[in-house]
Amino acid sequence: MSDFHGHGHGHSGGPVPVGPVAAKVVIGLLVVIGIAVLIGAIALWPSKQDVAVDLPFQSAQGGVAVTEAGTVTMQNMGPCGSSSAGRAFTGSPVPPPTDAYECRRSIVDIESGPNAGTQTLLEIIPGPGQPDLRVGESIRLSRQTDVNGTTEYSFEDYARGWPVTLIALTFAVVVIVVARWRGLRALVGIVVSFGVLVLFMLPALLDGKPAIPVALVSGAIILYTVLYLAHGVSLRTSSALLGTLASMILAAILSYVTIVMTQLTGLSEEQNTNVQAYIQHVSITGLLLAGFIIGSLGVLNDVTITQAASAFELASLDPGASRRQIFGSAMRVGRDHIASTVYTLVLAYAGGALPLLLVFSVAGRSIQDVLLSDAVSIEIVRSAVGGIALALSVPLTTAIAVVLARPLGSRSGGNSDSGRGSPQFRTAAPSRGGRHSK
Repeated sequence: MSDFHGHGHGHSGGPVPVGPVAAKVVIGLLVVIGIAVLIGAIALWPSKQDVAVDLPFQSAQGGVAVTEAGTVTMQNMGPCGSSSAGRAFTGSPVPPPTDAYECRRSIVDIESGPNAGTQTLLEIIPGPGQPDLRVGESIRLSRQTDVNGTTEYSFEDYARGWPVTLIALTFAVVVIVVARWRGLRALVGIVVSFGVLVLFMLPALLDGKPAIPVALVSGAIILYTVLYLAHGVSLRTSSALLGTLASMILAAILSYVTIVMTQLTGLSEEQNTNVQAYIQHVSITGLLLAGFIIGSLGVLNDVTITQAASAFELASLDPGASRRQIFGSAMRVGRDHIASTVYTLVLAYAGGALPLLLVFSVAGRSIQDVLLSDAVSIEIVRSAVGGIALALSVPLTTAIAVVLARPLGSRSGGNSDSGRGSPQFRTAAPSRGGRHSK
């Protein structure tokens, strides 16, 4: 019957000591990479610039589009064409002409902005994608000023402030209750990640900086912050960080090669089309590259942390195990993780592409045309790049963690690497009487 080697009682409280050479090498590499990241961030730091885009992203004068709070107080079907539509008024709206067309009419109380306390009339022709407002609903109104200085209001979106806030708070509370301080630190890491994306990465891309260096610097800053915040400053975390950084660089190279080979344009996505139309100096291919790189970080982080933890725990449980045995056992854990994460990755991208696949199926296009279209090919390539980087990150991170957990040159209870590749821990020796000890 298999069992762990019996010499590990003195190490049950934590991982075995780490060799000074291996530790210095890993720490030195992370320090050098960190300095390079800081230099890169300074060199790529965006300059402040204003880019004027058309409605509805900015106002007619090139300023920020302003929205105001409103509540629907009346809704019906009736004649439309009133001159009060979109204007602020008190009392009743101006009646429409006698030959008016039918549409949905909504009177909305304006609750913020310079015309707070007044009302406006929204006239919406029913159709696909048009809102079907109900009395009592809270909405957001877009406030624009035309060339004559007249303020006009239109429907912008439903007000989701409270529901979204409640869901986010519930998420935060559950994470903190279950994971406690580590969960709180992970939430802080999420905030930092969004800060890096909003304050550095997006402005740098808007400034025309090269996409791959911007994405790599942004990803490295996020990884340094998130990993050490959530998992603490330790050699275990450092081994996972080094493995994730190496895998991120690999993902960047793969992303560039695959996008060039497949000639993906990204113009099948409406957001990219808007970027090309309104912000022409920003490269759509660069955006695709940056999206591929940043999108791979989450799954890479998950896998590398698991592998590093597995290697350190296995080394701690059996100080007599060799590096080859620890690596083999941790890799078995990693193979299961790869198998589950790869199809999770593919299903996540497929779920995001469901509306597009539905449209293609209705159009009666062949499966080959669907799979090779720009929109679907992007998701296939994104999944493949993430899967390759994920698969290769497992042995890479495991090897780094094993070297730290079982330093080169250390003695492993008399059982060296001459175990001929057997990944199993050693079995308990039989007793002299021929029966296994109990």
